[in-house]
Formats: sequence, C-alpha cells, structure tokens
Amino acid sequence: MKSSKKIDLLKYKQAIDLSYSFYKDKYRKGIKMPYFTYLSSVSNLIIENNGNTDEVIAALFHDLFEFENNNKRLNQIKRKFGNKVLNIVKQCSSLDILNEKFIENKKKFLDSMSKMSQSSLLVSLCDKLHSTNCIINDYNKIGKKLWKNHHLSSEETNWYYKSLCKNFKKFLKNHKSLKDKFQRNINELEFLIKK
Repeated sequence: MKSSKKIDLLKYKQAIDLSYSFYKDKYRKGIKMPYFTYLSSVSNLIIENNGNTDEVIAALFHDLFEFENNNKRLNQIKRKFGNKVLNIVKQCSSLDILNEKFIENKKKFLDSMSKMSQSSLLVSLCDKLHSTNCIINDYNKIGKKLWKNHHLSSEETNWYYKSLCKNFKKFLKNHKSLKDKFQRNINELEFLIKK
C-alpha cells in the first residue's frame, strides 16, 4: 500500500469547524445520527485511501446542495479553500433539492459521472460506500422500516447503487479496493432487499 499523502491539518481543521457550523442541526436519514459525523466519516475514508487535502476538505461539504443552494456558503468555501474544493462540491452534490424530482436528479447525476474529475469521483465513491454501510447497518437494526425514511423505494435504491457501481468501475481510475468494497456492499444490499 502506498504511503498516505500529507494532509494540510490546519486547513482540514478549519474545514471541520466550518462544516460543523453548516450541518450542526442536520440529521441523516435512517437511524437519527448527526449529519456532520456522516461527513466526517466520508472524509476519513478519503484520508485512509490516500486522498489529497482538497478531496478531504470537499468531502466535508459534498452534500451542501442537498440541503440548500446558498451562495453565501459557496463563497465561504471558495474563499477559504479555493476553486478546486468548490468544483468537487458542485460535482458531487445535486443542484436540485426538490424531492419530487428525486429519480430524475439521480439519473442526471449518473449521466454526469463521465465528465466528473477523478477527485470528484473519489469523493463520491467514499460517500456512496459510507452511505451503503449506513443503509446495511440500519437494515440490520430496524429492518424494512428504514425505507420509510428514504426518498427512494428499496428497488429504486438498489437500481441507483448498482448503476453507481458500474459507473465507478468505468470512470474512476485506480482505487480497486474501494470499488471492490462498494461492489460487496451492493451485493449485500441486494440480498437484504430481496429477503
């Protein structure tokens, strides 16, 4: 395994503080958990998989548009962390937060993956890997009740994650072990859904 890239810890600490201020009152779907801890876990996955400082920081904001389209916050991210971080955030987050267009947004995201930077694909893969970990853990705790908290049905979720997995394999270079872990999660998720 390659040695980890050096992360600018001062910038990372600033990003953690800013992300916390954005998300401190938000909770993820499923079993209630502070959303900030979810973002921190995705960021840690990137560190563990040799990501760079911009990728690690972008992970702390990658779902910004899922909650709101706030130019003030976008400008804060750009000013403090630069264009590369902002572009990763934009590529990883849905720009249309209306729930009734959820499937359409997922299809647009899948179509956009061929044009995404390698950094954005890595952040997105770590996000989706952690998300499937959470779904599997929630299923093992509360069973099929977990789907009440999701915008997509279990079948739509299965379709979406299988499509993501295919695209990560096609468009993301390297990171074989991450892609393999994601495939295993997809297999387990499919098994649970069909139970």
